[in-house]
Amino acid sequence: IRAQTRHVLTTIETILALAGLGLDDVVKTTVMLTDWRHYGAYNEVYRAFFTAPYPARSTVSGSLGILGALIEIEAIAMAGAHATAIVATSP
Repeated sequence: IRAQTRHVLTTIETILALAGLGLDDVVKTTVMLTDWRHYGAYNEVYRAFFTAPYPARSTVSGSLGILGALIEIEAIAMAGAHATAIVATSP
């Protein structure tokens, strides 16, 4: 799962770079795992790619359409998101 997570996030990073964006411009991800037992290892790699304020994230578990895939990640990015990020916290 670590290798697949790294591969998916590196691919997303490359696609964003081709559009003149970076991972700091990601505002939301949806992560699909085939097995919840992989959550800790995937999250460890995921956190190495993103910095605070982290994008909003949904993580779900289920079967994937690609044979052998343990993870899929969908990312939504917005140009300039890193410059205009607002973090809401409660007291």
